[in-house]
Amino acid sequence: MRTQVGIIGAGPSGLLLSQLLHLRGIETVVLEKHSREYVLGRIRAGVLEHSFAALMREAQVGERLDREGQIHEGFFIAHDGIKERIDLRGLTGGKSVIVYGQTELTRDLYEARDRFGGVVMHNAEDVRPHDVEGPQPYLTCRAGGEVVRIDCDYIVGCDGFHGVSRESIPKDKIRVFERGYPFGWLGVLSRTKPVSPELIYATHERGFALCSLRSEALSRYYIQVPLTDSVDDWSDEGFFEELRRRLPGDVSAALITGPSIEKSIAPLRSFVLEPMRFGNLFLAGDAAHILPPTGARGLNTAASDIYYLYNALVDHYSKRDNRGLETYSQRALARVWKGQRFSWWMTMLLHRFPDSSPFDRRLQETELAYLFSSAEALASLAENYVGQPF
Repeated sequence: MRTQVGIIGAGPSGLLLSQLLHLRGIETVVLEKHSREYVLGRIRAGVLEHSFAALMREAQVGERLDREGQIHEGFFIAHDGIKERIDLRGLTGGKSVIVYGQTELTRDLYEARDRFGGVVMHNAEDVRPHDVEGPQPYLTCRAGGEVVRIDCDYIVGCDGFHGVSRESIPKDKIRVFERGYPFGWLGVLSRTKPVSPELIYATHERGFALCSLRSEALSRYYIQVPLTDSVDDWSDEGFFEELRRRLPGDVSAALITGPSIEKSIAPLRSFVLEPMRFGNLFLAGDAAHILPPTGARGLNTAASDIYYLYNALVDHYSKRDNRGLETYSQRALARVWKGQRFSWWMTMLLHRFPDSSPFDRRLQETELAYLFSSAEALASLAENYVGQPF
């Protein structure tokens, strides 16, 4: 089999890149080790930057996003029994974010690839990139009991943190920057009316909490928990009881609870790999970087990778201009690190660290007080939250 761009991973990044390239006449094949049902069963975040939404429209998959996505012009930070609103629209000259579940976004991309006849091979086992430093790279996998070879010009790894793409690069050719956090987020999805039409980030002496949503009838809530906790340690009743403790009284009183339809714990980590290119292998999304979810940068940073790589590949095939490919890693990493800085700042501001000293706590309190006393600080927060231009 022959294609121009071989893509490993059928998550949002891989599918979006495949769709965008197809619309510009560039052939792709996407390999995914899991089934389509498995991919669509993953519950992930869903706060999209303005630029990400624009990229979805360019890929001709923005119709349902525009119809069902919820435009949020602000969010709240709750502390000391009160909540204060961050006016995103007012602070950024009219910008906002869209709340739209990653599962729904992925479903839209799958339907688009079906509609356009895109090649997505599921249950592809033992996927391996080969000869990525040479002029004729190729992919192999096992599908249906047979070994399949796919020759291509370029390979793009969109296969996540545990994927094969990053592991294919010699260790002496990359640098890894990482930081682990001593807690995770316990998340619960429930078919209940959200407690607030806009997100509430809460900082409390017992730990961080977040009230989010997927729709007017689907709520997503999180609380900070130690890494030693497991889902089995938390009943639905215990979760909501703890969530109430961390929220202002009026929010707690209005909280509607119900049985969880999904419950999981996600550890928080920061991870960046440099460079994001090795020969003719390019990395995008979680294959190259992981961001704490506090600043809602993970999926959006992956989208900026795809934007840079998509335009670079179009320039290569339409103009024989390789400058975008040659500078891809540099441009993508510049935005990745901005996202890391913001996510780190939000995480440090809102969470309780088990080893923090009284001095550290006073600094957190002072940082929060300064934020709400400075128009410039609020504008910086809003600018980062809605996302800087690609």
